[in-house]
Amino acid sequence: MRSSAGMERESLAMDSVIQVETIIHDFWASAPSNSLHLPSGEKAWAEPHVAIARGDDPLFLHHKELIGPFLWTPEEAYALAFPEAPAPADELRVISYVLPQTPQTRADQRREQTLPTERWARSRFHGEEFNCALRLHLAESLTRAGYPAVAPERLPGFAYQQSERFGLASNWSERHAAFIAGHGTFSLSDAMITRWGKAVRFGSVVARIELPVTARAYGDDPRAWCLWYAKGTCGACAKRCPADAITTGAGHDKGACFNYIRETTTPYATRNYGTGATPCGLCQVKIPCEAQVPPALLAAPKAPPV
Repeated sequence: MRSSAGMERESLAMDSVIQVETIIHDFWASAPSNSLHLPSGEKAWAEPHVAIARGDDPLFLHHKELIGPFLWTPEEAYALAFPEAPAPADELRVISYVLPQTPQTRADQRREQTLPTERWARSRFHGEEFNCALRLHLAESLTRAGYPAVAPERLPGFAYQQSERFGLASNWSERHAAFIAGHGTFSLSDAMITRWGKAVRFGSVVARIELPVTARAYGDDPRAWCLWYAKGTCGACAKRCPADAITTGAGHDKGACFNYIRETTTPYATRNYGTGATPCGLCQVKIPCEAQVPPALLAAPKAPPV
């Protein structure tokens, strides 16, 4: 039987999670920047979802070893923001959130085969402007409340470098943080498959705060929710790629993908929608994992790391 003190700590921890979720949800609901900037006034994103990882989860160091020494751990990102008062990794939490594409945006994008729709291009441009604002709002709100926090992707030193093993890579990966936090796993296209599907975008904040960790339903398996890797079936995202940058033999060709969005979709979106950015996302819709994890791959949650 749990002691009253233990139950009180658990209650306080759950209250903290609710408060974090409330900060994110309220900003999503009320911020004018959460908009596609269309006459309809519709939001850029559907309702957000939150998951939490320990700052000392061994997977952060594992990914650093795989990707390259330039990849920040939560402890390193936090120290860049608070050099006068760094924190040990075990006192940090990574708060990762998912912003799903709206049903209207996904429905539009399903009909296309070579170029992004206006809604999709606007979600990539205006929606990411909102995502950047949300990262900063969450970090600032927690810091004001007495829990110093930083959005690594918003740090001045955030940049892209070349990974010897994986090619172009950034020094903070929202997708890897989302994987460690329990949101989902990687797919044949390298995009993340979450419980809300693959048509999503991520953000994260590192905070010095005590929060319970989200269980990873897939354990440490980075590809557990992809039908191709789990069962050798599907490959639908490869058929959807207009640049032939996804194959069942080699997975995701970052170079071919990079060239297509820079040379084809970006000029098209700039010319037709005035948005710029780098939209494509055709591989994220009209596939079995567009808005869900394939049901055959779901399993009972596994305990989070201690």
